[in-house]
Amino acid sequence: MDTNDITFLEVEKEDEAVIRENFPQAKIVTENLGEDEMVAECRNTRILCIFIHTQITANVINNLPNLRLIVTRSVGYDHIDLRAAREKDVKVCNVPDYGSHVIAEHVFALLLSGIRKVGEGDDRVGRGHDFSFQGLRGMALKGKTLGIIGTGKIGKNVARIASLGFLMDVIAYDPFPDQDAARENHFTYSGLDSLYSKADIISLHCPLTRGTEHLINRETIEKMKEGVVIVNTSRGGVVDTTALIQGLKGGKISHALLDVLEHEKNIEENGELTEIPGVIITPHVAFYADDSMRRMYEEAFASVKGFVRGEKLVHQVMGI
Repeated sequence: MDTNDITFLEVEKEDEAVIRENFPQAKIVTENLGEDEMVAECRNTRILCIFIHTQITANVINNLPNLRLIVTRSVGYDHIDLRAAREKDVKVCNVPDYGSHVIAEHVFALLLSGIRKVGEGDDRVGRGHDFSFQGLRGMALKGKTLGIIGTGKIGKNVARIASLGFLMDVIAYDPFPDQDAARENHFTYSGLDSLYSKADIISLHCPLTRGTEHLINRETIEKMKEGVVIVNTSRGGVVDTTALIQGLKGGKISHALLDVLEHEKNIEENGELTEIPGVIITPHVAFYADDSMRRMYEEAFASVKGFVRGEKLVHQVMGI
């Protein structure tokens, strides 16, 4: 297979060089494409390497007659119509873990920025030229209870940093407990209601499914401690935004530290949330660091090269 049968979409300028080193003749598209544009650009493509904002619908798959492999440079693959891919015998690969430690680190970047009032302090000094500390008293982490919902790779990393680094008490909930991981990373499993009632800080690390959509809602927030801190670096839909706003305004939630939002495609729908004190929002950047981006491309390249050589696809999505 010639490398000019490969198309990379959603490529940032700084990543073009590494693609050229591995696939000199590949087509590289930097902008996001709609369905019609994608079909036109990728008409002869056999291998399509994409990122999270590229929607691979049944219409796209059915109108790319040469397509045989889709590689998404992400853990999630809900932006790909898997049923249509299966029907057209198109293989799908993802990158199962390109930086769980990077996302775990961002949890604590958000957490410390919020509870130690980093933004307020910076504004006071930089804008107000005021070096006084009054009113900036923060919260220490040592001895606090962290509740983790979801103990996959990211959740385990968060538990390890919290328990061994910050000397926190860590409890966790997962429908499929991993007791070996709990011992290794110094946390204990708990029921959800118990976690809600005991945790000073709750960090979300579960996928967005029918069972987890709006997991954090008015009823579950009522079960939490007064002044609880909520950190979400998983998926925005896990949290009911209306309930979150009510909890913040009523004081039940002291801080909401978010890298994801329920309405990311229409940021204006989150307007009220962004104006509430105690809220910090970053634009889905927890994954976005030097070594994670390098690993992301390395794993995607490995899938492409393995397919070209006719090898078994290590990161093939199950059932496709």
